[in-house]
Amino acid sequence: MMRKSATLAGLKTAIPVQIYFETNSSRCCNIWAPEFHLLNGPNGLRWYFYYTAGTAGTLNNQHTHVLESMGLDPTGPYVYKSQIEDFDNKTWAIDGSVMQVDSSLYFLFSAWVGNYQSLFIAPMSNPWTISGARHLISEPEYAWEKVGLNVNEGPVALQHNGQIFIVYSASYCASPDYKLGMLTYIGQNPLEASSWIKSPTPVFQQSIRNSVFAPGHNGFFKSPDGTEDWIVYHANNSVAGACDAGRTTRVQKFVWNKNGTPNFGIPVSTSDAISAPSGDGGLDPLPEIDTQIITRFRAYSFDGAYLRHREMAVRVDFSVSPLGDSLFYVRSGLGNSLAISIESVNAPGYFLRTYLGAIVLAPNDGTIQFAGDATWWLRPGLADSSWISFESFNHPNNYIGGKFGVMALIAAADIRNNRARGDATFSPQGS
Repeated sequence: MMRKSATLAGLKTAIPVQIYFETNSSRCCNIWAPEFHLLNGPNGLRWYFYYTAGTAGTLNNQHTHVLESMGLDPTGPYVYKSQIEDFDNKTWAIDGSVMQVDSSLYFLFSAWVGNYQSLFIAPMSNPWTISGARHLISEPEYAWEKVGLNVNEGPVALQHNGQIFIVYSASYCASPDYKLGMLTYIGQNPLEASSWIKSPTPVFQQSIRNSVFAPGHNGFFKSPDGTEDWIVYHANNSVAGACDAGRTTRVQKFVWNKNGTPNFGIPVSTSDAISAPSGDGGLDPLPEIDTQIITRFRAYSFDGAYLRHREMAVRVDFSVSPLGDSLFYVRSGLGNSLAISIESVNAPGYFLRTYLGAIVLAPNDGTIQFAGDATWWLRPGLADSSWISFESFNHPNNYIGGKFGVMALIAAADIRNNRARGDATFSPQGS
């Protein structure tokens, strides 16, 4: 998912757009470390979206993959290009990033060697292909890099006034001592370990005073007018925070020391107001209700039929009267903002939810149970991957499907034939 806004603050309320979904089981799951770069590839300037993904049920098969935009819009559409693979070391490899030095591209990533998760660099022939051997450029050596686990990960290049740095994350991400370290380029060849010198102390770490713990896995961006440099990273509000979805994304401005190195300062408290980036217009308003997308969900099994509610019951009908009973707002998920909730246009405040195995229209009672029961993951259509299916947030591996003429929650194990798959497959249609 990607959010787009004319202002930094506006990203908090911008509606997420799905830029890609995956159906290949070898890279379906455990998706993390997304970043995107505008690079000159074989098709000219394109956005390249790098992410780590693997297989379901384990973290042992994680690799870096890359998408290519079909045009110059960073929100896509995107096409899958490749797993970025070192053919001599077909091992777990995460947190891929690209560094460009002059006209050459280099791939930065993290992989395990024995008990040490370390940083590697490799040359690239294009934005999705390694063209030479990997080279180790950093492994945990200081005590502050070995809290919980021996970790160097999340390498990201930072360039300023002819100097090149790689800022990386150190120690175990579930520890409050997750932090940032830095390599400085001092040589003539980025592939040589001797060309990089490591800062002996962290360059960004927890602030007990500001209740910021485990700040790490960063990126960098310029203010709109190009006069300021900003860091983006994730962190926890509590020392008990883990390496999970409880982390939040933070941003703050940083400056440069007289010797040309970055000075990231201290992580800012989320309760502190900070100035918008220079050239940023300031706060965006909350989205207006009439700008929300109104959708009808066309049924795969019945040509010309749509998902609708009649009073509290939910079913599929050909001729819907009143029409508004088949119109829905697609909202950010009540139980998880990365999923969706489906609100009736004719009955504001009423959502599609699962209740005792049925799909019903019910008023939001504000409970956690309701929020989860009214939240749905968008999945590739079970009958046609270009359509969609709705997987229950509270009941994984269960989908909205047809049963005895109405919509019900159907276990994936019971969706065995073409008809059952069709009854659980829909296509969003503009109102």
